[in-house]
Amino acid sequence: MQLTGNIVVGQSGGPTAVINASVAGVYSAGKELGAAKVYGMVNGIQGFLKENLLDLDEYLAEEEGIELLKRTPAAFLGTCRYKLPVPEGHEDIYEQIFAVMEKYEITTMLYIGGNDSMDTVKMLSDYAAAHGKPQRFVGIPKTIDNDLPVTDHCPGFGSAAKYIATSLKEIIRDNEAYEGKTKLILVEIMGRHAGWLTGAAGLAKGEDCTGVDAIYLPERVFDVDAFVAKIEELAAKKSSVVIAVSEGVKLADGRFVSEFFAESTDVDVFGHKQVAGSCATLADIVERRTGIKARVIEPSLLQRAATHIASLTDIDEAFAAGSAGVKAAMEGLSGVMITLNRVSDAPYKCETAAYDIHAIANLEKMVPEQFISKDGCQITDEFLAYLRPLIQSELYPIFKDGLPAHLVRRK
Repeated sequence: MQLTGNIVVGQSGGPTAVINASVAGVYSAGKELGAAKVYGMVNGIQGFLKENLLDLDEYLAEEEGIELLKRTPAAFLGTCRYKLPVPEGHEDIYEQIFAVMEKYEITTMLYIGGNDSMDTVKMLSDYAAAHGKPQRFVGIPKTIDNDLPVTDHCPGFGSAAKYIATSLKEIIRDNEAYEGKTKLILVEIMGRHAGWLTGAAGLAKGEDCTGVDAIYLPERVFDVDAFVAKIEELAAKKSSVVIAVSEGVKLADGRFVSEFFAESTDVDVFGHKQVAGSCATLADIVERRTGIKARVIEPSLLQRAATHIASLTDIDEAFAAGSAGVKAAMEGLSGVMITLNRVSDAPYKCETAAYDIHAIANLEKMVPEQFISKDGCQITDEFLAYLRPLIQSELYPIFKDGLPAHLVRRK
């Protein structure tokens, strides 16, 4: 069986260290299965509306291009945070999208992204079904937050987890070099409402590292008084204290910790509150109440851009997810997202499948209770067993003049 017509792939939302590997997977499978053209939409669906398309043959026809793309961070095609409106009253936008698809003889759209991007896939596939349009729409998962439901994990998460665990080991090693007065470090980790990535800080502990002293996830209500007491307890025992805190930890009244002194009114185009700043707030509280000064470290974009230390497992699975998306479309599926299904841990084995997008879009998967310690300040061995296979092996950069080389679009 071969694909008919051309295909287009887009990237949306926050990039990851391996999102480009999914583009490579789409391209490789598309060409192998007979697509005449594999287009990339520049800046996601927003760029597609402007017919901003790229013929990926220009960059990936040679194997060297694919290998370089797999080692390139961020979104090679560019990304966007564009909320596709509901069809009612906005039919012109949908008809414009389908007109562009028809103009370029595109039969399949593959969209790589997280929760909000899967909503775009859902609405486009639903519109096609309701209006008798033959085009197919498939979602490819991507998020360092690891919060998409159904799939065991998301491409991008494993590499971000590897970076966090590595960075925490290095931070702990640096902080332990000092004696005397307590050196407190608070590390703020991305993840919004889910604590998957913050939990990866637990991987730092091992024979050569004492590990972080506490881990706070948004799945548990954050108690400021208990947190300050924990700091005082640790400071009385040791000179180096390193704590990992999710950016999305919340107080009992539902406010983010970052809103402790003043509630935030900043929201993105999807209505999500801006949550960064939890550790800066906590450092202020700790100093006011105890006199202990804290150094705040926010890895910020480094968490999702560190391709130089990406997990090869993650790269391979991101590539496989892109490839599986093309195959699902070839089989006639639409309105689905590719999932990663863990078959076994020892040896680790994962397979791809396709799942109804309606059970995924706009939903979040939280860290389960059994992955969090009873006191809410650490993760369990079960969580560590879930995490470890996802950070295994490396794909080293191709260096040029002493720095990693990247594949970039020509202007």
